[in-house]
Amino acid sequence: MSAHLPAPRLTPLQWLICGVAALGFAFDIYAVLMLPLIVGPALAELGKLKPGTPQFNDWVGLLFYLPAICGGIFGMIGGYLTDLLGRQRVLVWSILLYTVSAGAAAYATSLPMLLALRCLTFIGVCVEFVAAVAWLAELFDDPKQREKALGWTQAFSSFGGFMVSGGYYVAVTYGAHLPAIFGAHAPWRYTLMSGVIPAIPLIIIRPFLPESPKWKASKAAGTLKRPSFAELFQPALLRTTIVTCLMFAFAYGAAFGAIQHLPRIVPGLPGVSNLKVPAQQQ
Repeated sequence: MSAHLPAPRLTPLQWLICGVAALGFAFDIYAVLMLPLIVGPALAELGKLKPGTPQFNDWVGLLFYLPAICGGIFGMIGGYLTDLLGRQRVLVWSILLYTVSAGAAAYATSLPMLLALRCLTFIGVCVEFVAAVAWLAELFDDPKQREKALGWTQAFSSFGGFMVSGGYYVAVTYGAHLPAIFGAHAPWRYTLMSGVIPAIPLIIIRPFLPESPKWKASKAAGTLKRPSFAELFQPALLRTTIVTCLMFAFAYGAAFGAIQHLPRIVPGLPGVSNLKVPAQQQ
């Protein structure tokens, strides 16, 4: 009979945690999807590279590929760190990492420097994502309530794309009125700098949020076990592991492949390539 009882109402603390998590997921994608908007102007300024040249395309590939690889590798390490150090602590430090690196990237003076800072941003985003999911999953005992919380909060990731588009529009439109960076008003630098703003409320609120009670109980009881990557490939889990990996690979490949390269595709379309570029975007 207990299986048919309605799930308990969310407490104010649970609502706050879900809201903060949703905000974090949105700003994760905000930080990631900056690159398609700023890669062209950044390469032109820092490397004096022209679109279509081999050197330009090589650097575009590096800036898209290497940070994603670093994020994936450190995302797995982040899962281990959340078990070792706690969900809340890893969340705060990962947010701090991608906030500082995003702000520092606005002051990049070379392409290698920009690439290194973007790698740090991706690492922070991926670790934060893993820790936030673990945190939310342990917040709810009711399975359906837990699934809804995970689904709805992660759905806010989609808003990150809208927000970064708005941020770039503001940088392009009003950049001339902002304080100069290295004596100029480059919109791509202001867009990178805007990555610091969304994380400020997260940094302020999250240190005061409680640690996962389930993690604390396991830590106190000494029952936390070192995770084993090989366990995912045991016969009982092998099919699920392979299918899940393929589904996520295709989903992320299609979504991020299309989304991140679309700003490079659109300028070459008929009717767009001949448009005059405003002076502040050049």
